Amino acid sequence: MTDYKDTINLPKTAFPMRANLAQREPQMLKVWEESDVYGAIRKASAGRPVFVLHDGPPYANGTIHLGTAVNKILKDIIVKCRTLAGFDAPYIPGWDCHGLPIELNVEKKKGKVGHKLDAKAFRQACRDYARRQLEGQRTDFKRLGVLGDWHNPYLTMDPRYEAEQLRGFATVLERGHVYKGYKPVHWCLDCRSALAEAEVEYKDKTSTAIDVRFPVVDVADLAQRVGLSAPDLAASIPIWTTTTWTLPGNQGVALNEDLHYSLLKVNLNGEDELLLVASPMVEEVMQRYGARDFASLGDVKGAALLGLKLKHPFYERVVPVVLGDHVTTEAGTGAVHTAPGHGHEDFDMGLRFDLPLDNPVDGEGKFRPDTPEVGGTHIYPAEEQIRELLRSHAALLHEEPFQHSYPHCWRHRTPVIFRATPQWFIGLEQAGLREAALATIKGVQFTPSWGEQRIEGMVANRPDWCISRQRSWGVPIALFVHKDSGELHPRSADLLRQVADRVETDSIDAWFELDGAELLGEEASDYDKVTDIMDVWVDSGMSHHAVPALRPEMEMPVDLYLEGSDQHRGWFQSSLLTSVAMHGRAPYKGLLTHGFTVDQNGHKMSKSLGNTVAPQDIVKDKGADVLRLWVAATDYRGEIYFSDEILTRTADSYRRMRNTQRFLLGNLHGFTPATDDVAVDDMVWLDRWALARAAELQAEIVEHYERYEFHPIYQKIHNFCILDLGGFYLDVIKDRLYTTGAQSLARRSAQTAMYHIAEAMVRWIAPILSFTAEEIWEALPGERDESVLLSTWHDIPEPGALSQDWDRIISAMNAVLQGN
Repeated sequence: MTDYKDTINLPKTAFPMRANLAQREPQMLKVWEESDVYGAIRKASAGRPVFVLHDGPPYANGTIHLGTAVNKILKDIIVKCRTLAGFDAPYIPGWDCHGLPIELNVEKKKGKVGHKLDAKAFRQACRDYARRQLEGQRTDFKRLGVLGDWHNPYLTMDPRYEAEQLRGFATVLERGHVYKGYKPVHWCLDCRSALAEAEVEYKDKTSTAIDVRFPVVDVADLAQRVGLSAPDLAASIPIWTTTTWTLPGNQGVALNEDLHYSLLKVNLNGEDELLLVASPMVEEVMQRYGARDFASLGDVKGAALLGLKLKHPFYERVVPVVLGDHVTTEAGTGAVHTAPGHGHEDFDMGLRFDLPLDNPVDGEGKFRPDTPEVGGTHIYPAEEQIRELLRSHAALLHEEPFQHSYPHCWRHRTPVIFRATPQWFIGLEQAGLREAALATIKGVQFTPSWGEQRIEGMVANRPDWCISRQRSWGVPIALFVHKDSGELHPRSADLLRQVADRVETDSIDAWFELDGAELLGEEASDYDKVTDIMDVWVDSGMSHHAVPALRPEMEMPVDLYLEGSDQHRGWFQSSLLTSVAMHGRAPYKGLLTHGFTVDQNGHKMSKSLGNTVAPQDIVKDKGADVLRLWVAATDYRGEIYFSDEILTRTADSYRRMRNTQRFLLGNLHGFTPATDDVAVDDMVWLDRWALARAAELQAEIVEHYERYEFHPIYQKIHNFCILDLGGFYLDVIKDRLYTTGAQSLARRSAQTAMYHIAEAMVRWIAPILSFTAEEIWEALPGERDESVLLSTWHDIPEPGALSQDWDRIISAMNAVLQGN
């Protein structure tokens, strides 16, 4: 009896229907590692045009999270698609290894410097800790399918990197951008160090808002300025503040010269007094004080009150009225208490009007011992003491809880303070750095386009960059300062380069252990070594200089920096400022920004909310390719939504694309491209249409890759599998594939079309579904390189002009199938 199944050309392939990615992917990783696929790609790409995506270094502390995975996968997709487009696209991963979080973790186990470990041993413990952390992160990044030079990454704690950072700093110094200044800086009481702008985040905080009388010394002088005869009443200018602890540092009261102020006769607690309040705020302020009986005696512009003498509310101190544009009517009274040691605008007022710039608060947040009334007390418990002082001096007009946005340390999530201290700065104005940086931004390609306005605004409005930190684990500010004059050594840039030569051999320990006489000779006794270290944003920001010096394959400026949207005020900006300061140009030609991962309700993922999802868990359950497909399927320009439901839908889409590929592979059984390929002119017209449709789609996909638009690629490939192939072409040709002669033109024509479609599609998905693409690559017929990533976009045969209007045919078929 005839077994009819033997007369049918049934599909046959080793490519399994079930992906089992979680089990199969680690095996492929092992093959990549053993065969050095990355090295093979570098050799195959040699001589091609170069495309460089520079890796922004993740911090070597803690395990990777979903946002980190998104970032690394996006970078990997771009590097791989550029490789397939015919570029030499190296990827050198990096890590940021200095800084406070590492130091604090070491302190927890080893104690502070000098307790159990001396400074050198402490720094070594920090190195060891950072290396352990980055090893774990490296394993996780590789598991995501990210290809790169993992054996030779750049590390900011590499002595060669540290040396190049010092050489770069010498150039910044030579070009006039570095100075030491006494200014208010963001100060974290937990870090016990100054913070950069990028290390500060704004969160809501509830403070006690108070209104405080500043009594007028000479009421007759005030009356004369207002145009009145002197009343026989006490007069005050009330201020409003949410930082009670700054009042011991008060040196003045600021008004707006263009605002009108009303001198009010007010009855409070049964007694009449005079209060000067901004005219537009009178009703609001009187309501806050509960004053029903009040009347305006006169009106005066703020400019007329400059220099009016006031009494400090609880010190024997006379403070003047000063004028500033920062005074508004948004909140308060129209009068702002001014403590030059505790704020940028206050400090500017101090310089402008020659006020004392003293800061009475030390680095631990305690008032200095000689501070009257509150000496030795921490600022926060001191607030109630200060309010009691105000009550005892009849100076407290009102107090109430007030919720407002306030700067917090991004590491500790605790409120920071403004504190004037001597620090090292990169100046934005003194050598034209701000103007040059803003001009340079115009030449950068931004994705999305709104990134330009965002970073432009931040650079335009930021203060000078405080680059010094009072910690142990970091690259030193290797300068010598004259003990008497405070001036830098005249050969500072040259000395920095000499220190760099020593650091390259002996790490940063070389500076901390250096005897100044080794470099300065007899001058050494006149100079102090600076003990501060550099802000870690200088470390990573200088990577545009340090990495090319160590890795010649990295050409500057690079083609692309890619990070989360928070890096407009972080790495994007620190890199821009240091590059412009050194070279007068941006370090990047393009900036790509992605959003943050959020849950299905749009809430940012955080441990405190309990809505985080570990990428490691997703990979163990569904495989890295499903996670990679979710990243590609999401429009990264906005918030990146994640939920179990979204991931399940992504896995379903993956299966549909996989099964389409399996159908193609199964029906290519017995097809040898070198001998069985049918010339286009001899192909069946429907097969020519399939080639034309694939070629059209490939042009669209390549263009989307070039524009870094990945979610349309996912959508178009998915639709191609469902509609063009599954819903039409493959359904139509099944009978021809199964029932015509194995060697017949009809079957070989269909196989030829399917072969070219499969060859093209495996490359389309390779940057995204890298593991699956490698599986398909192995199952495809014909001789080929060991990896799909060693190839370039497939050259689909030109089908020529088609004889039929296939769009109308497909529309008619769909209408019939739908009963229309």
